[in-house]
Amino acid sequence: MSNIELAGSTVDLAYLHENAGSSTAFDELVRAHSDGSPYHLGAWRAAVADAYGHAGQLLVARRGGEIVGGLPICLVKRPLGGVRWSALPFCDLGGPLATEAQLVPALAARAAQDAARAGASGFEARCAGEPAEEAALEGRKVRMLLPLPDSAEALMKSYSPKLRSQIRKAEKNGLSSGVETGRPAVDAFYEVYGRNMRRLGSPAHSLCWFEAIQRHYGKDMFIVVVRHQGQAVGAGLVLLCGDKAAIPWASTLAEFNSLAPNMLLYWSIQAHLCGLGIRRFDFGRSTFGEGTYRFKKQWGAVPQALDWQEWDRAGVRRAPAAHAGSGGLRTLVEQVWRILPLGVTNTVGGRLRRYITL
Repeated sequence: MSNIELAGSTVDLAYLHENAGSSTAFDELVRAHSDGSPYHLGAWRAAVADAYGHAGQLLVARRGGEIVGGLPICLVKRPLGGVRWSALPFCDLGGPLATEAQLVPALAARAAQDAARAGASGFEARCAGEPAEEAALEGRKVRMLLPLPDSAEALMKSYSPKLRSQIRKAEKNGLSSGVETGRPAVDAFYEVYGRNMRRLGSPAHSLCWFEAIQRHYGKDMFIVVVRHQGQAVGAGLVLLCGDKAAIPWASTLAEFNSLAPNMLLYWSIQAHLCGLGIRRFDFGRSTFGEGTYRFKKQWGAVPQALDWQEWDRAGVRRAPAAHAGSGGLRTLVEQVWRILPLGVTNTVGGRLRRYITL
């Protein structure tokens, strides 16, 4: 344990034992905090540990025994390169949260120092950036946020005539949608997701990962499935956190895209969220100005920059590494991946994906 002086009072920083169920108070802070996300909840760390074996820990800030901030971390063990501290893996957000702004950098600095002392290969914190003008977002990774009204009727009225027409087109094309739960919903989602990831040439998460998410999130998770003549052709998995929601994964089958399943999928999700009393929907990560960004913007979503921060093994802050482009070896791997049998890509992808924190 250590402490810092803040505004004339002492704040203690210490790690909680995840297996003791002691993160409940932090979960309450997350649900109430304007920057809290479903990924900050203990359920995310529990799912990571359950499915992929990466232990979780929670650094909290206490004043007078009350939790006033926290930083959830997963210790990602890799075959090469040792352990990397990640806040958080497999999602867009996971940086420090606190009731006072001054605590945010203090939590990140403490975690970076502790990661260095523990011999970790580095520490990463995926934070939301400050609001910025669109001109300053060119080429940057952003998340897309949509305020939701208190009814699906009001939501539909807020759409442009073109958008409403596209939703009706999907219904006229014979598509139906519904909120589904239980293992059959996870299986339906994974059938679409796995095929879509193979088409994209990218490793898919394992089925056990989504099963773990369902177990640990419980009522804070639902799946919407779009069907054509009984077949699942689109699906999205949504996580809840207080009056906020996020969609980490959504997929449609390319051969049915002419029927507009993505339009019905996102309308059905948002309409259901309105009925649940959710007031902000996070469409997830996009590159400003690109295709997925434009798709999300048409629903009224507003971009917020993502500020992903990294520290090296010595605990020194550094610029985030640029991700590989789509040329050369990566293009070849994607082409090969697309022609492999679905069972192979799902099995091998799950084994690889546990080490890919993006």
